[in-house]
Amino acid sequence: MRVALFLTCVNDALFPRTGQAVVSLLERLGVEVDFPLAQTCCGQPQYNTGYRRTTEPLVRRMADAFAGYDHVVSPSGSCVAMVRDNYPRIGAKAAAEGRGDALVQAAGTLVPHVYELTEFLVDILGITDVGACYPHTVTYHPSCHGLRMLRLGDRPLKLLRAVKGLQLIELPGAEECCGFGGTFAVKNPDVSTAMGADKIANARSTGAEALCGADNSCLMHLGGMLRRQDAPLRPIHIAEILAATEAEVAA
Repeated sequence: MRVALFLTCVNDALFPRTGQAVVSLLERLGVEVDFPLAQTCCGQPQYNTGYRRTTEPLVRRMADAFAGYDHVVSPSGSCVAMVRDNYPRIGAKAAAEGRGDALVQAAGTLVPHVYELTEFLVDILGITDVGACYPHTVTYHPSCHGLRMLRLGDRPLKLLRAVKGLQLIELPGAEECCGFGGTFAVKNPDVSTAMGADKIANARSTGAEALCGADNSCLMHLGGMLRRQDAPLRPIHIAEILAATEAEVAA
């Protein structure tokens, strides 16, 4: 099977190890991974800030960049939700304004093929045990987009429970937002910080060594707060846990 990796801006610029982990994991599972170099931002920052027209060229660019792939896999529920939920809205709005159906076609071509990583593993590959080994205590934070828009449900938890040596500890208030929300954190810093502090307090109360998530945007926000507290709890993307093997742990 051959898939395209949609890495996203945040991972490309700040968390490249997550992308490397996705490639390592998928190749270990027998999947051939391509990285289309034409991919850029999916347009979420612009769209969420109210610049719909500015987002439209990015919809077309994304559709062109990933054309021809049966599956496009991303380690970001936030960006996958942008494509699957908002691209059709953008296309429909443009068509309603009499500016043609090119965006409708672009969205319709791309949307059915885009999957968040844990969705792809569980629903497409039919796998929950990926052969990972991570001998640490872990608590899992579900991002808002993954939880409410993609409805990932217990897919990430099934994958984590199958990891050798991993002890999964339930996160109190797991369904509460971490407070990042992209531009929300910039426009409402005090509220964002308070929400993040609540999430950090809950995570630290578990005594876990690692705070796992499937969105590095959330982990960036929470990780910054953890560093300022000099807390022993470390943020880690689920892809990096699933990519870890027993051989690597023993080395």
